[in-house]
Amino acid sequence: MSTSTIYEYFVTTAQGLESLVEEELQSFGIEGAKAVRSGVSFSGSLEQGYKVCLWSRFASRVLMRLNEFKVNDVMDLYLGCSYIPWEDTFAVDKTFAIDFSGTNDEIRNTQFGALKVKDAIVDRFRKKLDQRPNVERSDAQVRINVRLFKDKAHVYLDMAGSPLHHRGYKTETGAAPLKENLAAAIVKRSGWQLDQALVDPMCGSGTIIIEAALMATNRAPGLLRTGYAFEHWSGHDAELWQSMLAQASVMNKRNENKCDTRFFASDKSRRLIEIARGNAQRAGVADLITFSVKDATEFGNPLDGQTGMIITNPPYGERMGDMSGAIDLYSKLGNQFKKAFPGWQCSLFSTDTELLSCIGLRASKTYKLFNGPLECVLKNYQISDRGLSSDKPAIYSEDFANRLKKNLQQRNKWAKREGIECYRVYDADLPEYNVAIDVYADNVVIQEYAAPKKIDPAKARRRVLDIVATARYVMQIPENKLFLKVREVQKGKSQYQALTKRQTLLNVVENGAMFEVNLSDYLDTGLFLDHRPMRKRLGEMAKGKHFLNLFCYTASASVHAALGGAASTTSVDMSNTYLDWGKRNFALNKIKGAHQFEQADVLKWLDECKHQYDLIFLDPPTFSNSKRMDGTFDVQRDHVALLTNASKNLTDGGVLVFSNNKRGFKLDETGVKEAGFSIEDVSKASIPEDFKRNDKIHQCWILTKC
Repeated sequence: MSTSTIYEYFVTTAQGLESLVEEELQSFGIEGAKAVRSGVSFSGSLEQGYKVCLWSRFASRVLMRLNEFKVNDVMDLYLGCSYIPWEDTFAVDKTFAIDFSGTNDEIRNTQFGALKVKDAIVDRFRKKLDQRPNVERSDAQVRINVRLFKDKAHVYLDMAGSPLHHRGYKTETGAAPLKENLAAAIVKRSGWQLDQALVDPMCGSGTIIIEAALMATNRAPGLLRTGYAFEHWSGHDAELWQSMLAQASVMNKRNENKCDTRFFASDKSRRLIEIARGNAQRAGVADLITFSVKDATEFGNPLDGQTGMIITNPPYGERMGDMSGAIDLYSKLGNQFKKAFPGWQCSLFSTDTELLSCIGLRASKTYKLFNGPLECVLKNYQISDRGLSSDKPAIYSEDFANRLKKNLQQRNKWAKREGIECYRVYDADLPEYNVAIDVYADNVVIQEYAAPKKIDPAKARRRVLDIVATARYVMQIPENKLFLKVREVQKGKSQYQALTKRQTLLNVVENGAMFEVNLSDYLDTGLFLDHRPMRKRLGEMAKGKHFLNLFCYTASASVHAALGGAASTTSVDMSNTYLDWGKRNFALNKIKGAHQFEQADVLKWLDECKHQYDLIFLDPPTFSNSKRMDGTFDVQRDHVALLTNASKNLTDGGVLVFSNNKRGFKLDETGVKEAGFSIEDVSKASIPEDFKRNDKIHQCWILTKC
């Protein structure tokens, strides 16, 4: 094949890297390179195509155009591919695969499009050679790339085969690895100079620091690859390619001892450092990098006061439950950078723009990049040479902090006086800071009320960051003692399902009783704090009584009744999880005797129950449509029927305590009286001191059977 032949190429890359690839191709001496969405096109020689495969740091694939044609229907696609001389493109004994992208009005499925291209290739070989090549999807020797856009199909030969970010030096990675070409782009966009000392204090498997070292030593990033798909192409010039490999290898060796740049990589995971060191050894740059095992929030300047560059990719949590730890990490990082690296430049890559604000540095430049499907940002900073001036978090709300301090001063004294370990210190006091904050001994649970849809999600997220950072600072909460949850209307099965499986369990004391709470796994912790006064009152009412707890949840009311001297307790709930939790609460309090736990649909259980009780506590859900129930339950619609049914199991003169937390609930007094009850509204008295601001959190009545 003549090396003077000009080919049409399309070099693919991730969104946001197109201009880098264009500049890179120009540096290779390629003229007329044109950046378009997700790639760069150019016309050039075979040698230039090879050079991009071997030397590009930012490209994903190098595609050589074989043909393009109009496609109005499936037959056009088949015929267009049939006219390509495949028997001259690769030998029949080579395996091949099709990568098909794009759709139009007639071809709406990429798998179907790929199948038609495959049929055209196979049929062409059969017609010309009476043989056909085999398809190998995972590890094909030849890859054909077809891109369909509107009424035109572009057919390419994939020169590299596997993506170019497969450099060949990685055998293991961390949990969220960066692609090598993205890491190289991060280094390039950071503004780092090749002779500038570089630090990555959260290096993971070492991709960023390795790519920087490859740049500093001018090593060809593709030299370590085991092979390229173009080596199976019939037009491959093996002599030219071997010459280019030899030149790159000589250049690598020549530059091996010429690099004076200092590189430092650290991570708190010893295993990740071992992986990073192994990757660096395979890349040939291990001798240039000083590796260490250290927490990034404690990593100091390794240059004895000299300045350099920090480039790193801090971890970020996608789930809301991870945000608290992420805020703490980013805040500590910002403080450490200001304290230990004054005068340094810093570049941080993250999927979370708002979270980066916790660093407390003003970005001089921001780039939008993509890590796979995730939209990310790279922010460049200049760290002030004045160092750290305050340990106050970078994002901090004075208004919220002042209200929280005031509440803490009042509530902490009250709780200490009352002997209470679990209480609410803040409940959406300021409308723009719409959360509830509860204390559980030395732990804090922050529940964010879901923002209305009209509120910009970015603004709502920023408010949550403000709240968590400020609360952590004001309340001096350690990282593993703060739990963040989003509270919204729970429907169907979601109201019973766990959020996580962290199992953060704690035993707490309330009015002489001990309870297990789970701070992490569910929206509710296992102890409804607003029912504290009623639980105490039930304990006082239960002495010598047979007590029934319907929809018992974790049986906390039953515990108080048993400790108050109840002759017996029966706790009924549909959830085995909650009943087992209730049994553990009984064990914590060393309660023995006539105490039963019944797993059942309360509505059915009442129909079948033959026992009589002196005291019943009934706190039903607002709504339920559990698959274990027949139909649905709505407390407003069904409460009279429920109370009427419960009255059958109540002794004459017995008491039923009825409570629910439906906003706007109206007790049907006529219906309740017709069911044989006298009514005493104790709602106001049942609201504890720490919930006075939200006196509609529940309503409660004492119903006595006449």
